[in-house]
Amino acid sequence: MGKFKEALKDFQQVKKICPNDPDATKKLKECEKAVMKLKFEEAISVPESERRFVADSIDYHSIGTSPGSSSMPTQVGIAAVAVAFVAVLAMMLGAAAATMVAAVVVVVLGTWWWGGSTGKVEPQYSGAKIEGDVVTLDFVKKMMDDFKNQKCMHKRYAFQIVLQMREMLRSQPSLVDINVPDGSHFTVCGDVHGQFYDLINIFELNGLPSEENPYLFNGDFVDRGSFSVEVILTLFALKCMCPSAIYLARGNHESRSMNKIYGFEGEVRSKLSEKFVELFAEVFCCLPLAHVINQKVFVVHGGLFSVDGVKLSDIKAVDRFCEPPEEGLMCELLWSDPQPFPGRGPSKRGVGLSFGADVTRKFLQDNNLDLIVRSHEVKDEGYEIEHDGKLITIFSAPNYCDQMGNKGAYIRFEAPDLKPNIVTFSAVPHPDVKPMAYANNFLRMFQ
Repeated sequence: MGKFKEALKDFQQVKKICPNDPDATKKLKECEKAVMKLKFEEAISVPESERRFVADSIDYHSIGTSPGSSSMPTQVGIAAVAVAFVAVLAMMLGAAAATMVAAVVVVVLGTWWWGGSTGKVEPQYSGAKIEGDVVTLDFVKKMMDDFKNQKCMHKRYAFQIVLQMREMLRSQPSLVDINVPDGSHFTVCGDVHGQFYDLINIFELNGLPSEENPYLFNGDFVDRGSFSVEVILTLFALKCMCPSAIYLARGNHESRSMNKIYGFEGEVRSKLSEKFVELFAEVFCCLPLAHVINQKVFVVHGGLFSVDGVKLSDIKAVDRFCEPPEEGLMCELLWSDPQPFPGRGPSKRGVGLSFGADVTRKFLQDNNLDLIVRSHEVKDEGYEIEHDGKLITIFSAPNYCDQMGNKGAYIRFEAPDLKPNIVTFSAVPHPDVKPMAYANNFLRMFQ
């Protein structure tokens, strides 16, 4: 959770015990830097009540060859030529005639500079383009091909996708009901964690999302893997293309504190811009917290609660438009894990809790449900069935962080019986960009 201040105390204690340990000294210095950075950010931060959404300040239609873009040098050059031309006229024809010509030049240049070029994408850009306001399948396919070849998307289209996604998500409840008609199927995927090439492999194995082939991605789209920007823009674009083709749930890594440490924030700065860091943080706060398929299968990223008696209506009533708190229903939905013994216990993660089969059984009974599907934990086979068959963990990032050697998996449900059919798959090659390449320096010391 990025608790650098608490970590600093521990490192200071280690340094006292082992004053000559170079590793302890190095980690203490990096932790001190992280704490200083946090203090600076806190000092310049705007109070929550005064904060304005960065999304409200962006008009993606105006992003292209307008002033400030890559065409600026050309515009400046043409303007300089125009000024020189007017100066020559002044010497040849006199000030009055030159003034009239200058007025015409100013009008023409102004119209071209501020009007004609605004919103147009540079002609040298050869990547995927959205025509108008509609994200199409052709665009999505071209975009994925570009990403596979490590090409960047124009920021205009990235802004368009993320802003459209924000508007769509804001209208959804915190718990979304999904209806799968009889004879139809539905696929649930777990953590992807920035492993774009494995995401593409899922679509090659199971088909692209569509109304006839819908998916739910159950959180943790980003961080750790170094292709998180490609993953999130692909999932968002698919949702914009066809809202009923893909559902997205929030994971514990869709948060500022995690993105700051585990790579997404650094990757966004590198591939897009600082403004996108804020924009993604705002959009992540709009993601739903859980889904229910045909009133029978409860799907959540983390797990269950520290108290009994929680109803689906309680989850639907959670105000999710914020950073995840460190306790309460929202925190537990994102962070909790199952345990093999009854009851509840402390979490190995230091946040959320561990819950047993009796807790799972009670929650299902109270809400007339049959099954819980959750993610959040790497599994050797890509999945694990626990709690007397009533809880399935699904994890879709094979060979996690290029070192775990695990398989990935997804679940394909067939209506009306919704019997889970689990499909496993192995990792595919990706370009030589290491996991955590954009992560916080302090954390990379522990890799």
